[in-house]
Amino acid sequence: MWVQKTIHLDARERGFHLITDEIEQQINSIDNLSVGLLHLFIQHTSASLTLNENADPTVRIDMESHFNKYVPERASYYLHTYEGDDDMPAHIKASLLGNSITIPITNGRLALGTWQGVYLGEHRDYGGSRTIIATIQGE
Repeated sequence: MWVQKTIHLDARERGFHLITDEIEQQINSIDNLSVGLLHLFIQHTSASLTLNENADPTVRIDMESHFNKYVPERASYYLHTYEGDDDMPAHIKASLLGNSITIPITNGRLALGTWQGVYLGEHRDYGGSRTIIATIQGE
């Protein structure tokens, strides 16, 4: 079986956001799969997807702090500056973290580890709504 679905996420403030529940609510077609894969692809160049800690929200705060230090705004060597101070760093952060993740499906559920969750990395101050393409394969 193959299924593809578009998931729309409301605009969020800059930072890392746990979106596992939103994803699971919109992919109910995995309920009958004994084995499979969920591939998530974000259709944006200034936001990212990654897996990380789902329990302690300070991890998301620390991730944002680290990436802001690691990829600063207003670096003197940036040429792409006409979309705002946060735009070029957002592109770099999105490339470092990536635009897709793949999660195994086992017995109708995402086979995430106990402390794993899906993060949306919103790297713009005002990035707007985001679109994710979910592709499900399995049996």
